Amino acid sequence: MRELTQRLTTLHAEAAQGGPEKARKKHIDRGKMLVRDRITALIDPGTSFMELSALAGHELYPGEDVPAGGMVAGIGTVEGVMCMILGNDSTVKGGTYYPITIRKHLRAQEIATQNRLPCIYLVDSGGVNLPYQKEVFPDRDNFGRVFYNQANMSSEGIPQISVVMGPCTAGGAYVPSMSDESIIVKEQGTVFLAGPPLVKAATGEEVSAEDLGGGKLHSEVSGVTDYLAVDDAHALILARRSISNLNYPTTPNPDLKPTWSEPLYDPEELDGIVGTNLKQAIPMHEVIARIVDGSHFSEFKPGYGGSLITGFSTIYGHPVGVIANNGILFSESSLKGAHFIELCCQRNIPLVFLQNISGFMVGQDAEKGGIAKNGAKLVTAVACAAVPKFTVIVGSSAGAGNYGMCGRAYSPRFLWTWPSAKTSVMGADQLTAVMETVGKKVDTGLRDRIERESEALFSTARLWDDGIIPPSHTRRVLGMGLQAAMGGSVERKETRFGVFRM
Repeated sequence: MRELTQRLTTLHAEAAQGGPEKARKKHIDRGKMLVRDRITALIDPGTSFMELSALAGHELYPGEDVPAGGMVAGIGTVEGVMCMILGNDSTVKGGTYYPITIRKHLRAQEIATQNRLPCIYLVDSGGVNLPYQKEVFPDRDNFGRVFYNQANMSSEGIPQISVVMGPCTAGGAYVPSMSDESIIVKEQGTVFLAGPPLVKAATGEEVSAEDLGGGKLHSEVSGVTDYLAVDDAHALILARRSISNLNYPTTPNPDLKPTWSEPLYDPEELDGIVGTNLKQAIPMHEVIARIVDGSHFSEFKPGYGGSLITGFSTIYGHPVGVIANNGILFSESSLKGAHFIELCCQRNIPLVFLQNISGFMVGQDAEKGGIAKNGAKLVTAVACAAVPKFTVIVGSSAGAGNYGMCGRAYSPRFLWTWPSAKTSVMGADQLTAVMETVGKKVDTGLRDRIERESEALFSTARLWDDGIIPPSHTRRVLGMGLQAAMGGSVERKETRFGVFRM
C-alpha cells in the first residue's frame, strides 16, 4: 500500500503542476495566478479544499497530456459557506474543454445540486477543444448541459457566481451570463460569443479582444458582468464578498469544542489493513474502527447474514449507517441490508457503503433460496434510498455486487476508491474460465487488458469515481462529504421504495 500511495502522491503532484513549464511561465508573466493558487486565496484561511477527480484524463488521450482534465474541481469553505469551486486551468491546452473536462464539469454540478452547494466558477478557458467537437458539442451530456444545469440550479435557489479571469469564449460566454453575479478582471477577462478572428471572418470587422468583450465594456456598457476587478486577487475578494451576501447556511465554528472523539485506533493503520491479494478478506470491523468516532459501532443483526456488516455510528458527529462487505452477498445478507436501509431512511440517517464485493452467491442452492429476488430487494433499497449515500471501494467491486453496494450507477453523493481497489464485471481468472467454458481461448493480451482496465487509476481517469484516496484519509473525506451533504440548505426527502418481490 505504501508503494501505491507513494505513486499516487507523485501522480497527484504532477497533475497539480498543470500544463508545461512554458505555459505556466507565460500565464504568470501576464500577471495571472495559477488555478490552484486562485482556489487557495479564495477559500477561508486554515480550511481544507477537497479536490475531486484530480487524476481525471490520466493517460486517456494518446500523445496528449491533460492534467486533471484541464480543470480543478472540489469543495471548499468560503466565508463559512461550503461551495463547489470549478476552475479552468488555462496552462493546459488554453483551458479548452476535452470530453473528460465536460464530464468533470457536469459531475461537479451534479454534486452541487445534490448537496445544494453554491457554485463558484473561475473562468479562464478558450471554450471547446475543436478537434474533439463531435464528442463535446451535440449530445445531451455535452457542453450545452453545463448551462442547462446552471439555469435549473439557479431556479432551485442554488447560487451561481462567476469570476472571469481570462478568455470566456463562444458557448462558454453563457457561464457568467447565466450566473447570479459575475466578476471580471480588467484588461484580462474577456466575454464574447465570437472572438476577433471569427468576427472578422463573419463580418469583416476588425476589433481587439478588449474592445470586443473586455471588463470595462461588460461592466459599464453591456451589463453582462456586475463587478470590475483590477487583478486576480481583487476578483477573489469580490467573490468572497458575494458569497458573504448569500444569506446561506454556514458551517459550524471549528474553534468550538467538538462533540465527537477521534477513533481509538489510528486511521494511519488503514494503510496496512489491505494485503496485496484482494482474494483475501479485508477485516471490515478493523476498517470501521479506524473511521468512526471513538471507534463506537452499534452493529445491527450481528448474528444474521454475517457476510454483510450493518450498524449505526457517527463520523465527526454526523450519524451514519455503515454497510460493509464481509464476504459475498447471500439471501440472508441481502435481506438484512434492505432492512437496515429502510431503518436509515425512516430516521433520515446517511448511508456509508464500504465495498469489497465479488458479487452475489451463485449455484443451485442459492437460486432455490431466491437469491435473485432477495438480491433485487437490496438493489431496490439502495436505488430508492433518498438519504445521502457515500461509497468507498476498499477492495473488489465486481458484478452485481457493485449495484447492491451503491456503485456509481446508484448516485452516491461521493464515491472514492482506495489505491489497490479493482472494479470489473469479473476478475481475469473468472473471465478466462467463463470464456474457455464457451469454447473461446483467452490470450495473454486480453487477460492483461482486463487486469489493466480494472485498476483504480484506469477508473479514476474516466471519472468512474470522485478520486483515489489513501486509506488513512477515508475518515477525513467522509467527514467533509457529510458536512457538504448535511450542513447546507438540504431539505429532507421522503423515501418511496419500489415493489419488493416476496
